[in-house]
Formats: sequence, structure tokens, C-alpha cells
Amino acid sequence: MHESKRCPVMAGLQARSPALRQGQGPLARLMREAGGLHCVFQPLADLREGGIYAHEALIRGPAGTPLHAPDALLAQARTEGLLHDFELLCVAQALRQWRQRGAPGRVFVNISADALVWGVGLCGAEPLAAVLGTLGVPPHMLVLEITEHERVTDIAALREALQQVHACGARLALDDFGDGRSSLRLWSEVKPDFVKIDKYFSRDIGQHPEKLQMLQAIKGIADAFGTTLVAEGIETSDELRALRDLDIPYGQGYLLGRPATAPRSAIDAAALAVLQDRRVAVLPHHSQHMRPGILRKLLMVQAPTVTPDTSNDRVAELFQGNAELHAMAVLEGTRPVALINRQQFMNHYATLYFREVHGRKPCHAFADDAPRLVEIDCDVEQLVGILTSQDQRYLNDGFIVTDNGRYLGLGTGEQLVRGVTEARIEAARHANPLTFLPGNIPISLHMQRLLDNRAEFVACYADLNHFKPFNDHYGYWRGDQMIRLVAQLALTHCDARTDFVGHVGGDDFMLLFQSGDWLQRCRRIVDGFAREAIALFDEAARQAGGIWAEDRHGVQRFFGCTTLAIGAVRVAPGTMQQADAVANLAALAKRDAKQSHTGIAWRDAPAPAQAAPALSYTGAHR
Repeated sequence: MHESKRCPVMAGLQARSPALRQGQGPLARLMREAGGLHCVFQPLADLREGGIYAHEALIRGPAGTPLHAPDALLAQARTEGLLHDFELLCVAQALRQWRQRGAPGRVFVNISADALVWGVGLCGAEPLAAVLGTLGVPPHMLVLEITEHERVTDIAALREALQQVHACGARLALDDFGDGRSSLRLWSEVKPDFVKIDKYFSRDIGQHPEKLQMLQAIKGIADAFGTTLVAEGIETSDELRALRDLDIPYGQGYLLGRPATAPRSAIDAAALAVLQDRRVAVLPHHSQHMRPGILRKLLMVQAPTVTPDTSNDRVAELFQGNAELHAMAVLEGTRPVALINRQQFMNHYATLYFREVHGRKPCHAFADDAPRLVEIDCDVEQLVGILTSQDQRYLNDGFIVTDNGRYLGLGTGEQLVRGVTEARIEAARHANPLTFLPGNIPISLHMQRLLDNRAEFVACYADLNHFKPFNDHYGYWRGDQMIRLVAQLALTHCDARTDFVGHVGGDDFMLLFQSGDWLQRCRRIVDGFAREAIALFDEAARQAGGIWAEDRHGVQRFFGCTTLAIGAVRVAPGTMQQADAVANLAALAKRDAKQSHTGIAWRDAPAPAQAAPALSYTGAHR
């Protein structure tokens, strides 16, 4: 610790910390020993260019001892009451070793918010830049990485310390955002130049749509704050490719480079190969569930209401004055307690002597005291339950819409059917309910990503020949089996890391290949379907080679067994700009494939301002 005479921070530590100066614990002794603690350096990579942007300094104790790992060191520091002393010593040690290595670039150094406040206070009147200068690292090359080992105890003091950090030219990072300790409030208070995203969000991101959505949300926050993101914990090629394609600028993890005593000049070769591979990652698909609150989009019936004591004559008068009113709610205050069906009530009212006997009596005797109450923000599945309920009274009478139990209006069965149908159609645009494959919206988004990234790919439109006669002849259940067979074969023969499988709807599928052997994969899909789909026909149809069924004009004719056709468009970088234009060309190629004896045809996307491409059949390219 002889360098403490030149370093106000370390001199202040020994002067103000009897626990450090006199402590006999293993960490206190280690901190007083020259060379007791050392740093290793892990690279932060530029995910756009593939170079090294910076290094993070990570503290280590003597190898082969219980105090080698940083977590063990921090735990011992708490035990000995040396946490802030230890953190400041680590900062000084990291900067001294970084200077000794003579490495170029920035260095990230960890420190908790409270330790930063304490360390700035130890500098006294001396400018922070001057203190950092004694450690040999220019402030503009230093990034102080704020960790939350403990909750920040004094936000006002932290603001003052941060002002001095910014004033001296050093930069700030927020560590492990999203691990349950780092908070949006600290992000707002620190106003960091960098935020390091916790490794939880990087791990297996290609298999977890919810992590993708969270990362996209974090990106939105970063854009709002003007913050640069760093993804931590990158360990596989798939994770790296996905994070690169999410446009996360920087990354860190074992795939890019492990911590080492010497800074690195380049990231590991395996990681560099991924970053130089311009194929676009197939990001995980998140189904668009039918969300609550669709009742808000429906036109509720703003009907007059009555109370349990309202007379039957008054109810009849209201129904007669509102010819379109199908029902009427009975309220106690603002709370609905019953529902009067128009048809049932008026049938009673029209009977002989009803008015004389019951006209002045309360209406509750002729009301349904168990109406269906539906909250305005209810889950869609609750609404589906009304449609599928064996008790069709709810569908005929309608239902009462409430907000926190208070009456809002009436809903009709017709409106309910329309609303649920529209919600399901919207959900199917995101994920097909039969195959659970991505629908039209994810297909278009991925295709546009391929175009925007100038990736070379092949867009394939797959469609079944003679599917309608098969579906009409054997029924929808068997037809669904055949559609699921196409989905299964496509997923089996596509590379999930680079090839995208989407379900447009019905028997139409879209495959977006980045695999170089796309044609062989398409042949395996078509041949596999020919082998397996025949089992869905009965023996007579298999013997005859097809079935007799009505065509679209109602004429009986013979249809061969169902086969699969795939039309493909090869898209070179820069030849097309819009996803819908690619889809249209693929649809034309599909039409050609349906006429081909091989079931596959392709064409090349035309270069700008060129004529339409020539058609190719697989038979001409064997």
C-alpha cells in the first residue's frame, strides 16, 4: 500500500478506517499486502463492427484460496465491516494495473453507489480529475460501473457525487439492469452513459419470446434516456446473433472473451465469425393473445334502468317506448341485481288480467335475478365462455357490462359474437391457432428485417394441391391433420436458427430460407408430404389415386391425391425493398409450382428497373 502516499483516496482510507488499518481479518490483511489483490480484464465487444470497445476490470484474490472469487471477497468485506474500503481499493488497484498494462481503450470499473459517494468525499477539496490522474488513467477513458450491492442510502449525496464524476470527464454505467436489484429510479438518477443488461435476458433468448419483448422494452427506455446498451452473459452463437440483430451495440460474455490477466486485442474467433456472418437471426415468436378489454371497443346499449320496486306497468311503458330494447337492467343504486328480458316480460304482460293483477306490483318477480355480469376489462376467454355455454339464455338475453361492479350498459349476443370473432382474427394474424406458427404480421416483419439487413434469402410460398376436395370429402378434422403435417415437415427440414416458418392461413405457408441448401430442404418437405399424406386417405382412394368430389362450381369430378407445391423467389441483397413485393413474387412462383410435375419452381427477384425474371423448374436443374 506504499502508493497511498501519492493517492488521496487510499491515504484517506487508511486515515479514516481503523478496521482497515488495524483489522486482523483475512481480508484486512490481504488488503494491506502488496499484490494481495489483482485484476483480470474481460473485453466488451462492438457487436456491429466486431472489434473490442473496452475492457471490464474484475477483482480477484489469491488463486486457490477461499477469497479468490469476487463474491467471496465482497461477502468477507461485509463481515469485516470493510465494504466501502474494499470497493475503493479495488478501483485504485484496477486503474493502477490498467495503467501498467499500457492497454488502449476504455476500462469499466465496478463500484456501488454508496462507495462512490464515500470515495468522492475522501477527495475533499481536491478535484476528482486530479485524484484520478495520480492513478494514471485519463478520466475520459474511465467508466465507473454502478452496482447495487446494497440499496442507495442517500440519493441527494449520490447526485452531488455524480455531478463531480461527470465534471471530471469520466463516464457512468449501470450494472446488471433487470436482475431484481437495479431499478428504473437509479437509471433516472444516475443518467448513465451505458446500461449493462443482466445476463438473464441474453441466456437462450432465441427460445424465449418474453425475453425478446423485455429487451425491446429496455431498448425503448434506453432511447428515451439516450443510453447505450451492453448485453452481458453472451455464451452461444445463437445468443450473439440474436442480440446483434436486435441492434444491441455492445456485448460481453465468455463467447466473446473470458477474463484474462492481459487485455485482449481481438475477440474470440468463434464470436467474430458470427458477427461477420450477415445471416439474420430468426427471433423468437410471441403469440398475440386475445387481450382483455375488447368490450371497450363494442357499442354497448345505453338502455334505461329500473329498480326492484319499479312497477310492471312502468317497465312495459319503457319497453313500448324503446322498440329496439332487448332487455333492461334492474339496479340497486349503481349495482345491477337482475335483468328483464323484453320478449318474456311482454308475453306475460299481454296475458289476460295481467295488468289488473300485476301491473302495479314490483317488477322483480318477472326479472332474472342471476344475470350474466361482465366486467369491461374481462378476459376474452370469459366472453368465449358465454358463447359456448350450454345455457344459451345469456346469449339470447345478452349480458350486463360493469366497471368495478357499477352498471355501464348492456351487451348483446350479436355484438359479443362480432367482438370475439374480430379478436380471434387479430390474434391469428400473429399466431395461427391451428399450428401455432407465426402468422401474417410476424412473417412480414421478419421478411422486412431480411431486406433491411441486405441479407440473401429465399422466400418460399407453400400450398396444397386439391386440398379443398380432400377437406370437403373427409371433413375439417382430417383437413386439420393434413395442415399440421405440412407444419411439422417444414419445421423438421428447416434450420430453426436461420430459417423462418410461417403460416399465412388455411393451407398456405411461407418459408424464408437463409440456408444455402434451401432447394434440397424444399424437396425433402415435398417428398415427405407425398409419403405421409397418403395415409390420410382411405384405402379406396389410395388404390384409385384420388377421390371424386365437387369442384368449386359444384360439378363432380376426380381429384388426384393431395400434394404439396412450393414456389420460391431468390432475393439477392439490394434487389427488393418491400416485404409485400417479395410475397407477391412468391405467390406467382407458387402458381408456377402447382403446374410443375416436381412440385417446386423458383425465380430470381428482378434487379431494380429490370424485366420480370425467367421461371425455373427443378426438373431443369437436376
